[in-house]
Amino acid sequence: MGHRDDLLAAARTLLEDKGYAHITARDLVAASGTNLASIGYHFGSKSGLLNAAIGTVFEEWTDQLAELAMADPTASPVERGHVTWAAWLAGLAGKRRLLVSYIEALAQAERAPDLRRQLAELYRTCRLRVAGLVAESLGDGTRGDDPRCRAVATFVVAVCDGLAVQWLVDPDGVPTPDELLAGLATLWSASFPPDGNDSPGRT
Repeated sequence: MGHRDDLLAAARTLLEDKGYAHITARDLVAASGTNLASIGYHFGSKSGLLNAAIGTVFEEWTDQLAELAMADPTASPVERGHVTWAAWLAGLAGKRRLLVSYIEALAQAERAPDLRRQLAELYRTCRLRVAGLVAESLGDGTRGDDPRCRAVATFVVAVCDGLAVQWLVDPDGVPTPDELLAGLATLWSASFPPDGNDSPGRT
């Protein structure tokens, strides 16, 4: 690996071990075996490097959830959402330390314009990917840049974020994946009775 990859790997490890707010540039240099100049050359700053590492984690999580959501070709868009949220809940325990680092980064973004811009770009990229999956799920020629797909993507991301925050603060108060699916099934059954003409996700 080159210095860029070494720095990203070190940043990810430190995000898990120390948390976003407590990592220094010297920590990154020591963990990567590189030098301070390499951070500036490849990422502009320490925060730029940490945000790039968070971005790679975002991409990995999005890819994992996308693979799960699209695994059943007969599933409706609503069913795909349910599977995604249940899988996200089930995997939170293994992501705890990285999630804490991400929350720490969000807390600093209001007073750090560069950080805020980088995090905003992460969300834009994530929403774009999810919007494309929504369009694919509809299967009617709708494009991922359709405002409706973008809106649904925003909602899906918001649910994942909300579940993560609640779980971090009160893990015992958050439903299990099975409880979540049962609750959503009850909601949809009440909203779209079997004898009705509406079919969620297939309109």
